[in-house]
Amino acid sequence: MTALSIIIAAIVLLVTGYVFYGSWLAKQWGIDPSRKTPAYEKEDGVDYCAAKPAVLMGHHFSSIAGAGPINGPIQAAIFGWVPVFLWCVIGGIFFGGLQDFGSLFASIRHDGKSVGEIIQDSMGKRAKKLFIIFALLVLILVIASFVNVVAGTFFTADNAAKTFGFVKNPTGNQTTAIISLLFIVLAIVYGILTNKCGMKTLPATIIGIVGIVLSIWIGLNVGFAMTRTTWIIVIGVYIAVASLIPVWIMLQPRDYLSSFLLYAMMIVAVVGIFISTGNRDINFAIPAFNKAKASALFPTLFITVACGACSGFHSLISTGTSSKQLDNEKNAKAIGYGSMLIESALGIISLIAVGMVWDKWLGKGFGSPSAAFGGGIATMFGKEGTGIYNTINALLTLAVSVFALTSLDTGTRLSRFMFSELFLKEGEKTWKDASGVRAVLAHPLFGTTLMVVIGCILGGLKLSAIWGLFGAANQLLAGIALMAVAAWLGEVGKNNKMFFIPMVFMLAATLTSLVLTITAKVGAMTAGSEGAFFWGNWFQLIFALAMAVLAVILVIEGVQTFAKQIKAKK
Repeated sequence: MTALSIIIAAIVLLVTGYVFYGSWLAKQWGIDPSRKTPAYEKEDGVDYCAAKPAVLMGHHFSSIAGAGPINGPIQAAIFGWVPVFLWCVIGGIFFGGLQDFGSLFASIRHDGKSVGEIIQDSMGKRAKKLFIIFALLVLILVIASFVNVVAGTFFTADNAAKTFGFVKNPTGNQTTAIISLLFIVLAIVYGILTNKCGMKTLPATIIGIVGIVLSIWIGLNVGFAMTRTTWIIVIGVYIAVASLIPVWIMLQPRDYLSSFLLYAMMIVAVVGIFISTGNRDINFAIPAFNKAKASALFPTLFITVACGACSGFHSLISTGTSSKQLDNEKNAKAIGYGSMLIESALGIISLIAVGMVWDKWLGKGFGSPSAAFGGGIATMFGKEGTGIYNTINALLTLAVSVFALTSLDTGTRLSRFMFSELFLKEGEKTWKDASGVRAVLAHPLFGTTLMVVIGCILGGLKLSAIWGLFGAANQLLAGIALMAVAAWLGEVGKNNKMFFIPMVFMLAATLTSLVLTITAKVGAMTAGSEGAFFWGNWFQLIFALAMAVLAVILVIEGVQTFAKQIKAKK
């Protein structure tokens, strides 16, 4: 099967899923365009702030995408292209899209509150507290993973990187760093123009796109260099500040402008696929199936693909930021369900990209999946080393790093919300309503600082010590989010049957993966393997144990809730 056939099949199936299954879900749950959303009912100018659909789509899509749908499918391609293709499409339509849309809808009906509040409605206060603790552990892994990715992208391991400041004739990493910094400034300018100066979206968008082009031009000529440790500190300070300031200053405009890079990246990729069709020098070389890896297909494939098919992190974004900015319920389908299907399409594009450089990827000719993604698509336009190849490759690498940073600052804001929720009593809406020690613990500055410090410390580990655990925890969170929304829908008398198969499957796959991780770490320590007692291994073991225990307790609570609902109907 050719690359062109694969992308066409994927687009047709995903669009069909959006039109028919997405519309059916909206009808089943009772989407009501006439109902006021939390963005208006609880508007505060900081977190609750109605955004135009295009702006919120940009924020939501940029936040959920990150580097996940690129890294995951490329690493999973070792199983063959057919399993990855099927999981991205089927998972996106019936698993990931269901979770994202359902979480967003449930949060809208809970005043824009998190999954924890949704759980409390149907499963009780204890389940809510347990979920928040679990979600905070996942967010620590999110912060650690993306701090690691972004710092690694900005840092160049050569003598030039030991300097501090602007650099002429920059490397790709130094170019990415300066453009990313300019993006932050550009976002602030856009936010001021649209929210304080009254400028309309279209002219502001044109100015923003011109600013993006100018930022890229500057970055290609002047870079910025710092050591890796310094970058980690700078990134930590940035995400802490970004999570505390009003969404209209940074979050909304930055993610909206970033989304244009992502859309452009996908368009360039699709154009490249058409251009390369029939070119004998370019070959999609991934085998359909890899029989040698068949025994590890479950659960590894479903954990590795991650965001390309289903991601628990999405439920936190849907209920943490997007639900607080949605202007009308009618847009929930496009933003919640549609964004996930676009991400699944990006996962398929990533699969095709690595297929174009398959032999080089297997030979470890690329330093990372992101590099293989950029190289694979650039290969469709020209041979390696040519001007067109270098330009396309550099721009795609830049886009990936921008989205990793976008997911990072959104994840930090989510951790602030959930950390405060953990210490508030019933009836207390903000940290200002709490008293004593709880008022300190629930204060936004305390939770933000603690989460950022822990995340940045762990971000100093090798990415391999974080990513596998992050994948399992992230997918386990998806299973719990599916369970939470299903339980709430059952409580309010709406159809929730579509959640049961995805929920059971995700819980089974992820708990199996965590058990395998725990067994492997304990086995290595028992055998006294070299490096087995490295603190990073202890971190993995403790985190895996904690999340497995919390998840099992939550599943038991969920089963009891479903049993009560079934009994009540009889």
